[in-house]
Amino acid sequence: MTGPSATPGQAVFHEHRRLLFAVAYRVLGSAADAEDTVQDAWIKWSGADRSQVADPKAYLTRIVSNLALERLRSARHKRETYVGPWLPEPVLTTGDASEAVVDAESVSMAMLVVLETLSPLERAVFVLREVFDFSHAEIGEALERSESAVRQAAHRAREHVRARRPRFAADRARQRAATERFFAAATGGDVNALMELLSPDVTLWTDGGGKVRQALRPVVGATTVASWFAAIGTVTYQGVEPADMNAGLVELNGGPGIVFSGPAGVIATVTFDFDGDGRITAIHNVANPDKLQAVADGTTHDLSVGRSS
Repeated sequence: MTGPSATPGQAVFHEHRRLLFAVAYRVLGSAADAEDTVQDAWIKWSGADRSQVADPKAYLTRIVSNLALERLRSARHKRETYVGPWLPEPVLTTGDASEAVVDAESVSMAMLVVLETLSPLERAVFVLREVFDFSHAEIGEALERSESAVRQAAHRAREHVRARRPRFAADRARQRAATERFFAAATGGDVNALMELLSPDVTLWTDGGGKVRQALRPVVGATTVASWFAAIGTVTYQGVEPADMNAGLVELNGGPGIVFSGPAGVIATVTFDFDGDGRITAIHNVANPDKLQAVADGTTHDLSVGRSS
């Protein structure tokens, strides 16, 4: 609530709500869980004695960080027993994130997949330190850890991410051009054109979550991946006939992506990793209907970073 009848507490929370969602989403990799976490943070904020709160932003960040950390720990078992590859929940993003390389990388599917391999504490520390530039002391206060423990977790997380993040990335214009060519080739069933865009050892990760039929293991190699996508325009996909399928270019997680839809709504999203020459090295295909609600709703998130909101 932000109208004339909004209370001071509501106005303050709304002022920082974007920041809170941006933190929670990066920690959790799930838009639905991030929204629930922000709502839980509101409940805590509205019921707290705020008379002694000198820095509302720090206080709210502390609340949402701890709530996200708790939720991530409880979600770990579900993700470990997930059917097939687990991919983050895609979100539609604004141009603000895509204009800054750091912002875009921190919410990319590639980065969120890497963050999934960290411990919950390491992930929360990495997000607060490397993305939002909070000091070790501030993070220690927020997560109720000693500054030395935070420094150690930050070091482990940074080294882990550095070893696993994509080492080369094409510039934004080249990424978009490659995505547009991929879109045209996939919707046209042009295997040869797809082959030209793919790295020889390209890997396709498909997430159906056991809800829809998808590959349960990564699909590797340009020939196999190209054939997989070329077939989308010629065979029934997720119960949708080719004539009834629509596809559109959108911005997903700070970069160019594709949304496939049928008569009943969104059925899949596709995002890409690129090498320095603009060839596609990895493809993330999310088809689990439980993870497509944010895209289906058309909700666009501003996930740009910074200490101000």
